[in-house]
Amino acid sequence: MGSKLARLIAGLCLAALAATSASAQERSKNRVAAETDWSVFVESNPKKECWSVSAPKKTVNTRGGKVVAVRRSDILLFVFFRPSEGVKGQVSFTGGYPFAAGSTVGLDIDGTRFEMFTKGEWAWAKNSDEDAKIIAAMKRGKQAVLTARSKRGTQTKDTFSLLGFTAAVEDAEKRCK
Repeated sequence: MGSKLARLIAGLCLAALAATSASAQERSKNRVAAETDWSVFVESNPKKECWSVSAPKKTVNTRGGKVVAVRRSDILLFVFFRPSEGVKGQVSFTGGYPFAAGSTVGLDIDGTRFEMFTKGEWAWAKNSDEDAKIIAAMKRGKQAVLTARSKRGTQTKDTFSLLGFTAAVEDAEKRCK
């Protein structure tokens, strides 16, 4: 993974932690591993939290069926582990824009489809059982494609490589046992 992407991911961890962990105070620079297209981070302050994360390899934005240029903030796919809260593999996605109210994000992993609920700029699986199914599919898969709709009506399609996913998610889980 390039150093530019690594710096981007490290810089974004504050946003991820703020959205998923209310007590986050600082930007994480605690990248502990890189596994092909995925990175692993660990935070211990105030509570231990580990995650694997990746940025998309390809993004396509359309409106009215035509490809359009839009400004999006960071686009990241995560799997979190928070032992103090009993979280053992929470899949989350930030699309870099506020999702349309009441919309869902479609997740396609090599033909296996899932749906994630949205709030603001974040999407999650509906429960821990669904998280486990998504993670199992990601371990077997080659790519994950997330499709969503912004509150402005833009359709987005973000394609993530799953190269290195299994090693990264297992590393993050091991570090947060």
